[in-house]
Amino acid sequence: MKIKTTLAVIALMLSPTFALAEGGCDHMKSNISASACAEGTLYDAATGTCQPVTSS
Repeated sequence: MKIKTTLAVIALMLSPTFALAEGGCDHMKSNISASACAEGTLYDAATGTCQPVTSS
């Protein structure tokens, strides 16, 4: 019984570590690529979105 309790405590202590190892909030960012942009737009890496093409 003591071994099961000890293993359960260790697992509970390590669970936040495994959750943070995934990268925090970065997994929520969109993974859009240049090929996913609609015609007439270009991928802007700074904002991570497709921006309309403006011609001068």
